[in-house]
Amino acid sequence: MQIDVVSDTVCPWCFIGKRRLERALEMRPAIDFDVRWRAYRLDPTVPVEGIDRKAYLRAKFGDSPRTQAMGEAIRAAGTSEKIAFAFDRIARTPNTLDSHRLIRWAESAGAQDQVVELLFKAYFEEGKDVGNRGVLLSVAEAAGMDTALVADLLSQEADRSIVEREDALAHEMGISGVPTFIFANKYLISGAQDPETIVKVIDRTAELAAAG
Repeated sequence: MQIDVVSDTVCPWCFIGKRRLERALEMRPAIDFDVRWRAYRLDPTVPVEGIDRKAYLRAKFGDSPRTQAMGEAIRAAGTSEKIAFAFDRIARTPNTLDSHRLIRWAESAGAQDQVVELLFKAYFEEGKDVGNRGVLLSVAEAAGMDTALVADLLSQEADRSIVEREDALAHEMGISGVPTFIFANKYLISGAQDPETIVKVIDRTAELAAAG
């Protein structure tokens, strides 16, 4: 069963959603899943070099108690999924285009899920700038990818337009929030849903496929 996950590498709920999806897949071991990660940019206006995170968040959300409560909710959800969010370690909000390019190349290398995981961990747990090409090369190396090839592709701006188009297509489909999960091009659910909800959609998708 193909599952397309539309997400951004700086979306904390996407990291949480990945963990919950993994738990759901474990609940259906008899099904052969093909999970593919699709690009979505929460803010394509972020400059290539990124922007100071505190200033960015202040401009976007303000310093209201509601904003603080949102952060606490994310931390609590992360803890339940064994994610150690370390927002205080994140200095910059990056432009995520290059990270999505890396994820795209990782698919052909058979390392897409691992690269997505490493990018989330690098940004949210280690505070690394996933818009920095040195960081991206480190992720590629840790995932067993050809770093010389990745460096060459990054320098040539390879697949930039393809990633931009994939992001635009998601918006054209009406996707306004991530993560969004698309099951066999039949069903779509948005948000970091609990594993039980995801399993219900998996079962429904499997039933539809069996019925022909």
